[in-house]
Amino acid sequence: MWDVFLSYSRSDVERVRPLVRALRDGGLDVFTDETGVASFAGISDTIRRELARSKALLAYYSAGYPEREACQWELTTAYLAGLAEGDPRGRVMVVNPEAGTDHIHPVELRDARHASADDPAGLVADVREHVARLDGPMAIQERAVRRWLLGSPEQRPDFLGRLSELWQVHSALHAHAAPLVTGRAAPRAVQIRGMAGIGKSALAQEYALRFEAAYPGGVFWVNGQAYDDSVRTLSASLTEVSSDAGGPFLWIVDSVPADRLAARELAAMAAPHPLGRTLFTLRSRAYDGLGTPVDLGPLDASHARALVGGDEALAEAVEGHPLALGLLGRAVRAGHQPRGLYDRLHARGGSLLDALAEADVTGALVRDVDTADAADVLRCAAVLHPLPLTVEDAERVLAAADRVPRAVAARRAGNGVSELRVRSLLAPVADGGWRLHPVTLHAWHHHDPAPARTESLRHAALRTLCGRRDPATLAFPGSRRAVPMAAPSESERMAAFDVQVELVTRIGVQELAPGTGSLREALASLKSLIDSTRVTLHTYSIGLEHASGSGAPTVQSLAYALINDTIRPFTSTWHPRLAAYEARCPADVAPLDHEAAWPQAEAMRAELTALREPLLRIAEGLGGISGADFGVAATG
Repeated sequence: MWDVFLSYSRSDVERVRPLVRALRDGGLDVFTDETGVASFAGISDTIRRELARSKALLAYYSAGYPEREACQWELTTAYLAGLAEGDPRGRVMVVNPEAGTDHIHPVELRDARHASADDPAGLVADVREHVARLDGPMAIQERAVRRWLLGSPEQRPDFLGRLSELWQVHSALHAHAAPLVTGRAAPRAVQIRGMAGIGKSALAQEYALRFEAAYPGGVFWVNGQAYDDSVRTLSASLTEVSSDAGGPFLWIVDSVPADRLAARELAAMAAPHPLGRTLFTLRSRAYDGLGTPVDLGPLDASHARALVGGDEALAEAVEGHPLALGLLGRAVRAGHQPRGLYDRLHARGGSLLDALAEADVTGALVRDVDTADAADVLRCAAVLHPLPLTVEDAERVLAAADRVPRAVAARRAGNGVSELRVRSLLAPVADGGWRLHPVTLHAWHHHDPAPARTESLRHAALRTLCGRRDPATLAFPGSRRAVPMAAPSESERMAAFDVQVELVTRIGVQELAPGTGSLREALASLKSLIDSTRVTLHTYSIGLEHASGSGAPTVQSLAYALINDTIRPFTSTWHPRLAAYEARCPADVAPLDHEAAWPQAEAMRAELTALREPLLRIAEGLGGISGADFGVAATG
């Protein structure tokens, strides 16, 4: 049997070694894990076994300790063992090498007297005195809630990460247990808040599973969407029996529709007995006065990657959103290729997330966009994504789109931002703006009730945020004679901008450095530019006939020069040559290696480079119509 199980972060190993020597020199049997616990593996059998053979855990609670998953597993296990005996501090001791205590969770440990690593002799004496009062090793608790009353939560995917949030929830629910630290003498409700699908219910369930020893009266799980007088009447009788039989109980009200409730209605949903500890899960941020908030954000990058089989691009595409990660991870485990899933996630048509879930899960993500102001501001945020949106941005766009006074647009923009913030549909960024999560954007693309309105706001955003140019004198592609620019129509400006955006981001305008990239991808990029230009012309009812005469360049003439005079001669020459060579690629040779060995590769790269000048001239001509300048210019 060990006197002490020493728990510490690997980053503190050098600081911990003198402490280990002092404890052992003082006659204490000390267990230290020299191998560590694998990431995301939870607590290993070895650690669980050795904790069960130890009288107490001594946590070297540095600032980095809470960030180590293995440390938090060890601490939670020992804490719950002490909690089952009546005092969570009975089996946990803390060495705090930091100046403050705010990093220490749970709050009961923050309130305890901490040993000092600077006084080894005093520390050893304190530890010896503490373990001498303990009768045998700690009893490891099994993770099984004894009683779910009124209902039970839906099954959730494997829980990953969120250990610091679990401690935040527990400390907030028990802040009254350490009044000298928290200044609170009575329990207070806790709200787990966040956007749809971010894991609020999963965190509440995991908390109940891990910390059931703190609630001998059981766990009450109530569906907030269906809470009514009958539930309240039944719950009152059940909680009386529960509290009389076992003491404190946990009262979880899941998925509260708080934006549709008055404050007094939400307060009435709290535990109907003084021994109850109330935990709400909700999207709304409008009820700070009715509970301590624990705001839940996306999963960190390492846990997000773990959920999708380590694929970084797929994890970044949904930015740590647990619902999306769970669906994509299940597809990866079923044999789908991550790259294919990534492409389908961004494809037009039905939502990949809905297809994977075999249900309309994306609709629930944006169901709270239920006013015209909120919908319009979300559309403005979608237009700018991934750039942040400010209230002033939304004001300018709405004023331009609807031709209303700026004061009216400002009020609508402010209302919309406020509503989206309260519903957790916009997240603040450092410079005072607001940002749309990509999963919310994905859901809105598939559930926008007025896509024509979205297109109108997109056009207004382009006009107001990109600025305009004065009439200019431009050289028509293929000619050295300058002609005055005629005033274009609004449709022409929009069409020019759309084609210009596609053009300046493609290979051809953006140089393909020697020895880099793929010639096949370059051909595909140029081919897609032809397709996107045709779609744009069709959208704005502009033909593609050859414009004869010596007038000013138009979208029609520039598009003809782009497709038929510039890109098509290149692709019609090089596509069949490259395709014929690719067909001879041996099975054991990578396509890029095969392409690099092509005798005509350098000649194709040279002609690709030569395309840049005419493409830049066309981009300049389009810029003269659209009024947008993307910082590219022709060299001659």
